[in-house]
Amino acid sequence: MPHRRPRLLAALLLAPLLSACFASGGGEAQGGSADTAAGSRLRVALAFPPAENLSPYGADATILSRLGVTEGLTALDANGAAAPALAQSWRRQDEHTWLFTLREATFQDGTDVTAAAVAASLTHAIRAKPAPAALSGVTVGAKAEGARTLRVTTGSSDPVLPLRLSSPSLAVLSTKAYAAKDGRVNPVGTGTGPFTLAKVEGSTSARLDRFDDYWGGRAQSAGIDARFIADGTARANALRTGQVDIAEAVPVAQAATLEAATRRETATTRTTSLLLNSAAGPFKDPKLRAAARAAVDPAALAHGVYENHADAGAGIYGPAVTWAAGKRTQPVGRAAAGAPHGTAVTLATYDNRPELPEVAQVLKQQLEKAGFKVELVVREYSRLETDALAGRFDGVVLARNTLVDTGDPVAVLASDYTCKGGYNLARLCDRAVDEAVADAEGVGEDGKRQDAAMAAEARILGTDAVVPLVHQRVITGVGTSVKGVLLDPYERVLVGTGTRR
Repeated sequence: MPHRRPRLLAALLLAPLLSACFASGGGEAQGGSADTAAGSRLRVALAFPPAENLSPYGADATILSRLGVTEGLTALDANGAAAPALAQSWRRQDEHTWLFTLREATFQDGTDVTAAAVAASLTHAIRAKPAPAALSGVTVGAKAEGARTLRVTTGSSDPVLPLRLSSPSLAVLSTKAYAAKDGRVNPVGTGTGPFTLAKVEGSTSARLDRFDDYWGGRAQSAGIDARFIADGTARANALRTGQVDIAEAVPVAQAATLEAATRRETATTRTTSLLLNSAAGPFKDPKLRAAARAAVDPAALAHGVYENHADAGAGIYGPAVTWAAGKRTQPVGRAAAGAPHGTAVTLATYDNRPELPEVAQVLKQQLEKAGFKVELVVREYSRLETDALAGRFDGVVLARNTLVDTGDPVAVLASDYTCKGGYNLARLCDRAVDEAVADAEGVGEDGKRQDAAMAAEARILGTDAVVPLVHQRVITGVGTSVKGVLLDPYERVLVGTGTRR
């Protein structure tokens, strides 16, 4: 998934680690027995199993937010601007200080959401190692000023702090979440969303119950029975046969097998790219990176693999980032392509998104036609990311939501392409890129910040450490009896108070 992000433990270790910390509860709903007068339970198939013990600080954060377990101080509205969530309002006091006024809300363990509790929660995120991607490159502090006023300070001017605080990895949890002596964060019964975790069965399923005291109103569904199904065909079959009500990330190859009334296609800010290891191995040579980039045909991938359910890669940001195309400039500083002469490279991807192995297979053919010798590695995502972050592959095919971490277009550049970036799968460390990203981070006005982001994008693309392949549209399978599914271009939410069947 990326999201994003990083630092995963092997999924095989997950079940024993979770067993001690998650409360017991009922199993998955089976037909009508799960239905009550207070509302039916939703059955949801998710593509990515938990891979970090459901820690809010990495890729699992979006599992928690998509299932309605966690929230942050802010959220993103339809235009990508910061909107109220646990904070009902905020104002900038000076260059380094913001004041947030909290709404009256309750944690799922029954304690009040106070400024002191929020400050403590944010402080845990700030001190997490490695830091959440939303905090990449920034210094942040949080302190209570009264029961409902929170002071957030930044080491340098951060004009997009409200956007940053919308990140799923900066979800607010109660004090109970941080009680474990080993430092693990426990999201069971400690979030603020409309649904609370009751039981997690390792990396296969989870049971969630409605949180009746949710500040945003009582959810119309009694709870959620979530299944983690990495195989995309199996997710589509589960929807088609009535085993689940909602199936996320339906593969393009399965879209035609679903009834039209059960398909929802949403333009997203997700870009699939080829990330080349620029720190070690053959692609440390910029001429060979240029040769790989020249060999790739994004249009063939969009029309062939994605069957026109995607757009050919134009840059780091795609058509769903509506302002990007009009501000895009040519890549800066590209090297001339060299001759591969049979250079052997290892290309890796994951099969949670079933199009990716096919993309990798087509890339293998394109690269071999250009003179490379390519070995493919395909794994489930949770078994791939640690090696990818460690630079054990020459290239990685990744589907990355460019706005998932903060909603700020500059944030993904800082986390993915700078020397200190926490999710730098390309292992790029380029002085000109770092300077361009730093310049963009200092710009506050929306239009000028966008211009600076595109200037930084031109620098990054000029290194050929990233080759944009396609900009994705996501297909969600939704049962005909289901109402109120949240089709989010940022892929942060899926179910809410109005989602029901």
